[in-house]
Amino acid sequence: METRALDTKKIQAFADQVVGILNGGLTSLMLSIGHRTGLFDRLATLGSVTSSEIATASQLDERYVREWLASLVTARIIDYDGRHRTYRLPPEHAACLTREAGPNNLALFAQGVGQYGAVENAILGCFKSGGGIPYDSYPHFHDFAAEMSGVLHDALLVTKIIPTVGMAARLTAGIDVLDVGCGKGHALNLLAKAFPNSRFVGIDLCEETVAAARAETAKFGLANARFEQMDAAKLDSPATYDFITAFDTIHDQADPARVLSRIREALRPGGTFLCVDIAASSHLADNLGHPLAPTLYAVSTMHCTPVSLAQGGVGLGTMWGQETALQMLGQAGFADVHVQRVEGDLMNNYYVARS
Repeated sequence: METRALDTKKIQAFADQVVGILNGGLTSLMLSIGHRTGLFDRLATLGSVTSSEIATASQLDERYVREWLASLVTARIIDYDGRHRTYRLPPEHAACLTREAGPNNLALFAQGVGQYGAVENAILGCFKSGGGIPYDSYPHFHDFAAEMSGVLHDALLVTKIIPTVGMAARLTAGIDVLDVGCGKGHALNLLAKAFPNSRFVGIDLCEETVAAARAETAKFGLANARFEQMDAAKLDSPATYDFITAFDTIHDQADPARVLSRIREALRPGGTFLCVDIAASSHLADNLGHPLAPTLYAVSTMHCTPVSLAQGGVGLGTMWGQETALQMLGQAGFADVHVQRVEGDLMNNYYVARS
């Protein structure tokens, strides 16, 4: 059998690609540290500084700060003046790496690398034996998820999302609202604050997040929002709500079909269900051009699929996609479903389903 000689240029090109992946993977940890320590936020305000100056200003250890700076200088993220040994975060980079950037802060999302890396050994076990791993195996994941969704909702929920899906007038007049998989409840509390005539209920499986949601309600001084610990699949509130929301939670459910059916039953006639979830196709071939497809499939492998399977669920996965979402919404009894996008949110589809 004739064997074809390997193309050495292709080998080198692929090796270069993998080196870039390795550099990027570890640099992501540096981005996460820069976000969590506030170093990016501080650098953005200081101009050119030495490692000692930025460490002092941030109340951090200089030796670690200096090594962190070196990593990001060589990654071409921070500028370095070798003559004066000073460091500077260009304003164009700060626009993508600081809290001031809001939903455009990419350093915030880099925290996921450490989160998912912490469960690598457990995931290896799942590859060998099947099954999944529970939510509580992910350290600080609820904080991470709450921060990611929080910056988006702070920027867009009341001013862009609600008007886009056509619910502002009804919320202003006063209706009953349920948020399924509410997490720490920030989205629901924002709505309760903005629309005092409406009544809001949030449910979540995790006791810790429900407690955090209640604490924020008290902090805001809200009398029209409450939270309950509940499995969404056990929701039993026929014709109770006028508006139900689910922000990036359906694909994580153990039994998403049952949850969608329970949501449909819980809506009053003429009610609206807003299902917000990842904008992608259900077909791998159609996602080859998706700019975040490698990351989203990796997140699915490391988190969304295993947490569903750990509950004996179907493991729908992060990239369940628009085709599957529309099919499942139809099977749940939603005959009128529109897919919308919201300016400023590049990640999600907004499925607006009428009862």
